[in-house]
Amino acid sequence: MSFPFKTSAPHPATIVGMNTLPTAPAHPDLPPGPTSRWWGLPLLRAMRADYLGCATERQRRYGDLCYQRLGYERAYDLFHPELVREALVDKAEHLIRWERGIAVFSDAFGQSVLTTEGATWQRQRRMLHPAFTPRRVAGYARLMTEAAAQALDSAVPAGQREAVVDMDALFAQVAMDVILRTLFSQPAAGEAQAAIAATRVLGETAMREMFYPLTLPDWLPLPGKAAKRHALRTLRTLIQGHIAHRRQHPAPEGEDLLARLLALRDEHDGSALSEAEVFDQCMVSFQAGHETSASALLWWSHLLAQHPEAAERARAEVDAVLAGRTPSPDDLPALPWLSATLKETLRLYPPIAALMTRRTTAPITLGGWAIPRGAMLYITPWVLHRDPRWFEQPDAFRPERFLPDAPPIVRGAYLPFGTGPRVCIGQHFAMLEMTLIAAMLLQRYRLTPPAGSAPAAPVLNVTLRPCAGVQLTLRRRDAASVTTPRSAQAGD
Repeated sequence: MSFPFKTSAPHPATIVGMNTLPTAPAHPDLPPGPTSRWWGLPLLRAMRADYLGCATERQRRYGDLCYQRLGYERAYDLFHPELVREALVDKAEHLIRWERGIAVFSDAFGQSVLTTEGATWQRQRRMLHPAFTPRRVAGYARLMTEAAAQALDSAVPAGQREAVVDMDALFAQVAMDVILRTLFSQPAAGEAQAAIAATRVLGETAMREMFYPLTLPDWLPLPGKAAKRHALRTLRTLIQGHIAHRRQHPAPEGEDLLARLLALRDEHDGSALSEAEVFDQCMVSFQAGHETSASALLWWSHLLAQHPEAAERARAEVDAVLAGRTPSPDDLPALPWLSATLKETLRLYPPIAALMTRRTTAPITLGGWAIPRGAMLYITPWVLHRDPRWFEQPDAFRPERFLPDAPPIVRGAYLPFGTGPRVCIGQHFAMLEMTLIAAMLLQRYRLTPPAGSAPAAPVLNVTLRPCAGVQLTLRRRDAASVTTPRSAQAGD
């Protein structure tokens, strides 16, 4: 895929009076972009303070392909769906992920499928793929609904009709319990809260460390190091304990993810994942599997509370399809509006809103421009998802965009799980988890914003979260709208 001409001028619909970024002198071999004074340090400082705002401003001022010099880095923003697909799909063999970002994540999560490259990544991806197919993921549904029922039923204290609930804490609890149950079948008492705190610390630390050229040793008495050490120790102790227990007491049913990780064999040579690989895949599941789902559900609940008509339509659909029973994977095709509300949430507030970076390992051409070997490519879903060329009224919450009979979304314009060979391996897991939890919440409660609540402002800490969290009033619905079934029924 390629463009017949060089793309440089911004689309007329996106031109706004943005005057804070100075324009670099015209160069025949480079796309337009901001001036990189002082080796680009002012640009880096601005990006660290407001990454999404800076990316949006660059697209508005300089167009679909933007160049900037950041220290020794030659960086190119890709703000057009065709450019994104040309890079991540057509030229994927000539790209690797940003070394600094991978170094930061490897420091916390080891050599998992999230952080490896080349033959190691290909082997891990090939081996892990069977554990994350839609059919396999459906087998985790009972564990998901058990976790959701326990947390949701106690969200409003017993004896109360309604309560103002910290939705951040609620969804963090649900998502972490889902991860613990799907990984290990049954979490130990107290593990969820400790794991939630640990993953939050590691996410904030990773975002901070990525803007420095290297990571100083964790044993140094520097701000944040003690919290990082404690978070790593918490997760490593938790996972090592579960793996050791499973080695001694194998799960006879083999339905959780740990059992499947231990049972995986490479179709090429019959080898199993090493002890370190099993451990690292469990580690990354806490961050990737917990944070992304929790943040997406948090934004979803905020949007439905702000749009009562959309919420009522979703609630009516859930009631008509489920008639009070616990949802199952087979119900998802019959819940198109609920699914559309979740997909529209992922458009407006993608959990991975930025930091999709790639390094070129060979000279390539994108949109008619020559990109040298060693260049950095920045892809920002936040900007792509809010471009009026691809989404009419891009800042509006319009779930109908994602209904089955809606016009197709332009390929490359919607990237909640990435695209190309590196597309998120857990996307089916995440969509199943979010849809089941969302349906069960609507069965139990009506959501309204408390009086005087302020708009939710997004902040980027690897995942995109509301700066001050989300507080909603949850009001119990008639008991006839939901029946809490036995565990066996939850997996029907």
